[in-house]
Amino acid sequence: MTLKRLFDIFFSSVGIILCFPFFIIAAVLIKFDSSGPVLFTQERIGKNFIPFRIYKFRTMKHGAGQNDPKITITGDNRITRIGRLLRKYKIDELPQLFNVLKGEMSFVGPRPEIREYVTLFKAAYVKLLSIRPGITDPASICYSNEEVLLSHSDNWEDNYRKTVLPEKIKLSLHYVDNHNLITDMQLIIRTIVKTSLRIE
Repeated sequence: MTLKRLFDIFFSSVGIILCFPFFIIAAVLIKFDSSGPVLFTQERIGKNFIPFRIYKFRTMKHGAGQNDPKITITGDNRITRIGRLLRKYKIDELPQLFNVLKGEMSFVGPRPEIREYVTLFKAAYVKLLSIRPGITDPASICYSNEEVLLSHSDNWEDNYRKTVLPEKIKLSLHYVDNHNLITDMQLIIRTIVKTSLRIE
């Protein structure tokens, strides 16, 4: 077992314990705000192209996303009132601590994508998925305002597929070639700082 995996197991366990009150509060708010399940799960493609179900707190109206656009933008009317709050402060991502604990994800690694986008950029994902996908990575930090950025486009799905995703892939490929435990710690700290600035 690698040092990175030991790090993931230990800190995801600690994180789940520390964040448990937030899980309860988020679950109650979601149930009061709209009908439907507390959690949203979706197939993503993981290490070595093995699919898994990613966990998030549900931020959209129940049933949204089945045949709707796969990309969300600021002002998307599918997002619930509580969902906007959860997304703004990245609280909707907290259930991914369980994905990390299970070994499907890491704290730091290329963000996992849906099968359609992985197939579209398969050559790049051969390298990207040689490691576990993560909760955060350089692309996540650089594009932390992705929903706002895409909202300025008339065709945000096309813009994401042709412009944003290729740029994110470049950043993630650089991470795969140069990552170590120190760079992971730096990226985790940068992610926390970036999220904290949203709260101020």
